[in-house]
Amino acid sequence: MNKALGLIGLSARARKIVYGADSTKEALEKGRVKLVIVSKGASEKTIKNFKFYSEKYSVPICIFGKIEDLSKSIGKKNKAILGILDENMAKEIKKIIDGGEVIG
Repeated sequence: MNKALGLIGLSARARKIVYGADSTKEALEKGRVKLVIVSKGASEKTIKNFKFYSEKYSVPICIFGKIEDLSKSIGKKNKAILGILDENMAKEIKKIIDGGEVIG
């Protein structure tokens, strides 16, 4: 979990991330998001909506972590939804969340 949060933080520092429901949805519609991360602490409606958007735009989604942890990793407060914009970073984060390890 720490490695995934570290990579999410690295994405934020590289400005390859969007956060919040509206910004993430807008970036999904434009085809910029490569991975959607929704906190386990998000509401059922939010999780359901973003699962729908992810299917609609063929983008993988991960239900991962606490709101506090995700928010802290990107240096913000109360952010339950993140969109990763970099394809390689998205693949590595998804691999770690799904139980794999980072190469190297």
